[in-house]
Amino acid sequence: MSISFAIIEQAVQLWVSDWLPAFFNPQKRIFWGYLLSSLVIALLWLRFVQKINFRSSAIQIFDRQVWMSRSALADYKVMLINTMLMLLLSPRLLAKATVAYLVFDSMHVLFDGRPYLTTVLPQWTIAFSFTMFLFLLDDFALYWLHRWLHKVPILWSFHKVHHSATVLNPLTVFRTHPVEAVLFSIRSALVQGVATALFFFFFGDKVTLMMVLGASIFTFAFNLLGSNLRHSPVCIRYWNPLECILMSPAQHHIHHSTAKEHIDKNFGVALSVWDWIFGSLYLSKAKDQLRFGLSGEQSREHHSLKGLYLDPIHQAWGVFLRFFSRLPISIYQKHSA
Repeated sequence: MSISFAIIEQAVQLWVSDWLPAFFNPQKRIFWGYLLSSLVIALLWLRFVQKINFRSSAIQIFDRQVWMSRSALADYKVMLINTMLMLLLSPRLLAKATVAYLVFDSMHVLFDGRPYLTTVLPQWTIAFSFTMFLFLLDDFALYWLHRWLHKVPILWSFHKVHHSATVLNPLTVFRTHPVEAVLFSIRSALVQGVATALFFFFFGDKVTLMMVLGASIFTFAFNLLGSNLRHSPVCIRYWNPLECILMSPAQHHIHHSTAKEHIDKNFGVALSVWDWIFGSLYLSKAKDQLRFGLSGEQSREHHSLKGLYLDPIHQAWGVFLRFFSRLPISIYQKHSA
C-alpha cells in the first residue's frame, strides 16, 4: 500500500513540476498566451466571418459536449500518463547534443578543419539564417514522419491512437501512443543536432537563435497565430492560395476527417507547401461537414486505456508477424523466377 502511495505521490510531483510550468512557458504549445490568442482569433472568426454573436460563439467554443466527452477525457488521461512516461524515458533517448557532436566531428574530418565564414556575413544574417533553416528542416522532418506514420502499417498501429479522437480540443495534440512520442523525440534530436552542428561548423560561436520570450521567432509566430486551433471546435479557413503554403486549422480538421476523399491528406504541421510539393494537399471548402475518428472503427474501446495503450502494441505485433510470414515466400519466388 505504501509503495502504491509513493508511486502516486511521485507521479503527481512529476506532473506538477513539468506540466503546470508549461502553461507559463512560451516554448510550450499550451502556454497561456497562445491559448488566449487562439481564443481571441476563434471569437473574431465566429463573430465577423461566420456572423455569430459573441454569446453563441462562446457557447460553441466551450461546448461541454466537446470538452467533457469520452474522447476529450481520454485526451486528458493520455496527456497525464505520457508526461510521466516521457519524463522517465527522455534521459535514455537520443540527445541533440550527441547528434551535434557526431555530425560536427564528421564534418571536421570531411573538411579537414573548420571553415569559418563569419568574416563575410553579419551576425544578424547568421542568426536569421539559422533560425529559418532550423524551422524549415524541423517542419520538413515533421511532414515526413507524419506521412510515414500513416503509410507504414506498423507505425499506423500506434498513430491511430491520435486519430481515434472523435472531437478535437487543444490537448488532443498530446493524444499519442508512447511509441510515437519516442519517435518524435528522436526526430527532434536529429533535426536540432544536425542543424546546430552544421551552422557551428561553418559559422562558429556567432550562431544564435532569433527568439521572442525564449522561443524561436517562427515557432512563437506559429503558436501565437492559432496553432491550438488545429485541434479545436472552431474550423478556421484561409484563402485557398495561402493554404498552399500555410496549414490552416480547417486543413488539419480535414486531415482528421473520416471522409474517404480526406484520407492521407494534409500531413504538414506549420507549412502545407510540403503537401503541395509531394501531392498530399487538400484545400478546405466553405461547407465542409466533417466527422472525426477512425473510419469504420468507431468503438468505445478507442477511449479506454486498453484501447489507447495495449491494443496498438497487439496490432503492431500482428502486422510484424504477417510481414515476416510472407517474407520467405517472396524470397523463394524471387530466386525461382
